[in-house]
Amino acid sequence: MKKGLIVLVAVIFLLAGCGANGASGDHKQLKEIRIGIQQSLSPLLIAKEKGWFEDAFEKEGIKVKWVEFQSGPPQFEGLAANFSQVGNSPVIAGQAAGIDFKEIGLSQDGLKANGILVNQNSGIQDVKDLKGKKIAVAKGSSGFDFLYKALDQVGLSANDVTIIQLQPDEAASAFENGSVDAWSIWEPYLSFETMKHGAKILVNGESTDLYSPGFTLVRTKFSEEHPDEVVRFLKVFNKAVVWQKEHLGEAADLYSDIKDLDKKVVENVLKNTEPLNEVISDDIVKAQQETADFQFRTKAIDKKIDVKDVVDNSFIKKALKEHSSGGDQ
Repeated sequence: MKKGLIVLVAVIFLLAGCGANGASGDHKQLKEIRIGIQQSLSPLLIAKEKGWFEDAFEKEGIKVKWVEFQSGPPQFEGLAANFSQVGNSPVIAGQAAGIDFKEIGLSQDGLKANGILVNQNSGIQDVKDLKGKKIAVAKGSSGFDFLYKALDQVGLSANDVTIIQLQPDEAASAFENGSVDAWSIWEPYLSFETMKHGAKILVNGESTDLYSPGFTLVRTKFSEEHPDEVVRFLKVFNKAVVWQKEHLGEAADLYSDIKDLDKKVVENVLKNTEPLNEVISDDIVKAQQETADFQFRTKAIDKKIDVKDVVDNSFIKKALKEHSSGGDQ
């Protein structure tokens, strides 16, 4: 796996900032949209490779620019994209920080997408064994939230371990050379480390019954000024989601080529991370509220929030309706 590819991240989405000339409701005044991407094995990459977003937007005179990030939190901090996807924790942190955005679709349920890795000969058999250990994690990421919850389930807290805050590229090296004892991370790192370096998944979302959903987000102001372009974005993303599900073998080949990853690793990632483009259900909102309350209780965020305040299903409902009726994609 090439060094640059170690920055692959499971799919998480945030939309921050407005496009150029975004002050008008007329899409013809919009000159550029920016799509944030974390290099994960997401249908976004399929659409990017095939030029589907460019086809959909450039016929309206709108250029497409791709902006790459290592994890969700920097996407919020940078405010550099109009569309992107992030996991559950970054959106909660963003809402608590007062960033004005909307969740406009569910992109992943996240049950197998997050986990805690340990080296095979570490002697760590249970989450309780992490007490006193060094654990790498990207601050504010879905892995960060998952780690805190997994520790809490066994009666531990962040004070019982040493948390080393590292972005994925740095964390991968630290984990592989033994500088840290464990790594709370997402796909495709989980598959790559277990299949290529003999690491072991101590726990994941499925074994702990912890959801780490991913969301498609848009900046509120952008959605108000360019609602048609929000729907257009979701329709193109839906096209990519459907294509992946109907052409799983081709999708694995495509991801393998783009990211220089072993196809068997890719196939394992795809098995663990089914892409979604769905309405955000009441159950997901409930799970997110529980996460937000947990983060407030553990002081990960400094104020209580109502997560449903950032949910707007109107765009995804319209996009899916137009897709099912054979509308323009």
